[in-house]
Amino acid sequence: MSQKKLRAKAFYSGFPYAHDTYLALSKASDGKLYYILSSERLDVGAQLYSFDPQTDAITFLTDLTEVCGEKDRRAIPQGKSHVEFYESDGKLFFGTHVGFYEMIEGMERLPQNPPEGYGLYPGGHFLSLDLQTGEVERLGLMPHGEGILSMIMDTERRQIAAISWPSGIFVHLDLTTGALREIGPVSARGEAGEVGKDYRVLCRSLLVDPNTGIVYLSNAEGDILFYDPKVGGPIQVLDNVNLRLDYFGRYDPTQPGSMGYNWRKVLWHKRERVAYGIHGNSGYLFRFDPKGRNLEVVDRLCSLPSKRSGMFDQFSYGYLGLQFGPDGDTLYYLTGGPVTRDGKRLEGERQIAKGGAKGLENLHLVTYQVAEGRYTDHGAIHYPDGGIPTYVNSIAIDDLGRAYTLARMQTSVGEIQDLIRIEPEPDANGL
Repeated sequence: MSQKKLRAKAFYSGFPYAHDTYLALSKASDGKLYYILSSERLDVGAQLYSFDPQTDAITFLTDLTEVCGEKDRRAIPQGKSHVEFYESDGKLFFGTHVGFYEMIEGMERLPQNPPEGYGLYPGGHFLSLDLQTGEVERLGLMPHGEGILSMIMDTERRQIAAISWPSGIFVHLDLTTGALREIGPVSARGEAGEVGKDYRVLCRSLLVDPNTGIVYLSNAEGDILFYDPKVGGPIQVLDNVNLRLDYFGRYDPTQPGSMGYNWRKVLWHKRERVAYGIHGNSGYLFRFDPKGRNLEVVDRLCSLPSKRSGMFDQFSYGYLGLQFGPDGDTLYYLTGGPVTRDGKRLEGERQIAKGGAKGLENLHLVTYQVAEGRYTDHGAIHYPDGGIPTYVNSIAIDDLGRAYTLARMQTSVGEIQDLIRIEPEPDANGL
């Protein structure tokens, strides 16, 4: 039986330097999508846009370096955002990250020796965007000149928790008082550490239990950690439950190239009052009950061709494009699938020095209906010219249930990453 196919409709936002963006794509209550296009350049920062699904209109909102007050500072710019947008009181809350790196000991690191005439990275900013006025407000600065790698917001209690890059410092920003507290490292020296010793890949997705306000995160060793903003620290290890499962694989947490035992993406499920998450490299969906201190494997959420092959996906970190749809019960997941040529599966690199693509793979849209336990692979996604969307690590679902992401594409200005909408092929019956 041949696999179904989906089509990627590409949009050009007008930013010719757009590079890979992780997570920074979300739908707001006004029905629009808000997203950030990243930049690797030293002289250009990341750009913030909105997209109206009703009219397909794209609106440029701001340059992140400029809105952070650093346009004329001649420092390494605010080149990325690695976090979703969180809405509260008519505003979207998010954070900025560094996009320009220095190669140190064969790895991309936070620059220690900036190019001549430029200063060091000032640190990531916590920001809010007013949906009515478009005004952006600066709320706080990540300490020690580090970027904001991961972030979660308790929108009811107005509390933000975040992890810095590269050292993995956990911070707590109380929006009711404006106080920003540095709680401490979450995992050895994080991605600033020495490989084989105190290097640890850092958690990319935090979870807040809306019933308690407690924040949960994982580490490369497979521990589940928690932080209670009401108490103020320290970060503690959750007893009697962890992510060191045989199904997830075997990992050396001191080595780069994968997320280790970390969860890749985790989401709160309102109806069940538990979390659902994905372990990236293996593609297994799990259910985590923080109150009951229980974690159980639900299903393998990778593509159907990946299931049949029995292999891990080529993107060794796993995919961040996991989100609940409008019904609050159907998970949408953008994941990889093996590419076959002449009936043979293309093999990638056996190991890579940092998290990334070991080889080319297709992009698939998978849904999982939680209440019924119904898994569906809707097929591989292609551009009209037959090309494949790649480096996909974001997702947003509009009010009609259509999925969007940020993906690499070929354009008249070269290869960039920009917004795409996933649609059925013209002769298909839809999702």
